[in-house]
Amino acid sequence: MKVLGLGKESANNMWTYNKVLEYPIKIKCKNPMLAKFIISQYGGPDGELAASLRYLSQRFGMPDERAKAILNDIGTEELAPFCCQ
Repeated sequence: MKVLGLGKESANNMWTYNKVLEYPIKIKCKNPMLAKFIISQYGGPDGELAASLRYLSQRFGMPDERAKAILNDIGTEELAPFCCQ
């Protein structure tokens, strides 16, 4: 039994995957330096993902329940650019 099908048989499965962009783009001129900067803001050591993971991991060491909740809220908010676009 297949869990994920790609093709005509995928209509019978629970999930399907279509490799298309949500908003089609046309790149007129490439700028590798800008691309490197943008990707570092998402996945670099000082980027959104690193910040989110720091907040979410630090909440486990908090003795106060309110502080845990605040760190959890901040960490999930930092994840927003990755999951809710």
